[in-house]
Amino acid sequence: MPPAVARVPGLASLLRERAGEDGPGHFGLAATDYTHSTAPNRRFPDLVTQRLVKAALAGAAVPYSEDQLEQLAAHCTDMEDEARKVERRVKKAAAALVLESRVGQVFDAVVTGAAKKGTWVRLLAPPVEGRLERGFEGVDVGDRVRVRLIGTDVERGFIDFAIA
Repeated sequence: MPPAVARVPGLASLLRERAGEDGPGHFGLAATDYTHSTAPNRRFPDLVTQRLVKAALAGAAVPYSEDQLEQLAAHCTDMEDEARKVERRVKKAAAALVLESRVGQVFDAVVTGAAKKGTWVRLLAPPVEGRLERGFEGVDVGDRVRVRLIGTDVERGFIDFAIA
């Protein structure tokens, strides 16, 4: 049976070998037995890792079943995803607040995205991103443009620009 793979916050995936299996270890450290954790007092995934290591060192039973580990990994990933969404929204709201008094000013920017949903630019200073509401026709990702700040919405974290 292949090793289980679960997404874990902070890591692309966690490769877990079952007892008696040979795993890849950690190539960069030239170690066959390897685990990683950071701050067990702050992050639940690290606490789970520490409990597993403690049980292994003590020769005690594993404190979680495979199903529980898979559920914990999924739950931690979901919570990390939600935390990232909140963090992103707070950053966008803070950027909108910083620029709120600068409506009408012109800035140097770079086009960072162009799709059906909209065209996005990142200011060179301050380094914030917003939507290009007017004048986006003919611009492409990577283009340097001059944009005028036409509005902000702090509550929603929106920053709107037009080609200057």
